Order: sequence, then structure tokens, then C-alpha cells
Amino acid sequence: MSRPSPYPAELRERAVRMVAEVRPSYASEYAAIVAVAQKLGIGTAETLRKWVRQDQVDTGGRAGTSTDEAAELKRLRQENAELRRANEILKSASAFFAAELDRPPRRS
Repeated sequence: MSRPSPYPAELRERAVRMVAEVRPSYASEYAAIVAVAQKLGIGTAETLRKWVRQDQVDTGGRAGTSTDEAAELKRLRQENAELRRANEILKSASAFFAAELDRPPRRS
């Protein structure tokens, strides 16, 4: 399990919006990202760059796995693992009871 982000969701959204707003004032998108990261006190520009890229994926501007799709995949993988464990338990129980039925009856 990953550790929680030290940045609140509101800060992330605000930072991504700010990059989009100030982008025309800079020579490149990365220059805008660096400037916004410094203004908001975000540890590194790379952190903000990842947020911007993920926002672009989520809004359909860039190819990739959206946040919602990633959450759904995670949920389905967990459910799949749980079902596999349940099947293994049922197989073991089935084998145990089948072995009990195959044993000859005890005589008193």
C-alpha cells in the first residue's frame, strides 16, 4: 500500500489549474511547472509535472490509464485474489471430505 500524499487534493487541483493559466507566459510547459511549484512550495517540479500529466490523462488530453480506471483495476485485482483464496479453501475442503468418504468404516 502506498503512503498518503503530503499534499492535500485542493493544492493539487489548484497547482494544475495554475500551470494551465500561466503556461502562455513561459517558454515551455516545464518552465511554467517549475515556477508554480516554487510559488506553492511543492517539493520538486517533478511532483507537479506528474500531477499535470495525470490530469491530462483524466481529461482525455493524453493517452494513459485514468485515475478512475486505475482504482477500478485495483478493486478488481483485490476481488480476484479473494476469489482465488476462497476457491483454494473450497478445493481443500472438498478433498478432505472426499477422503473421509473413501475410508472404510470403522468396526466397533
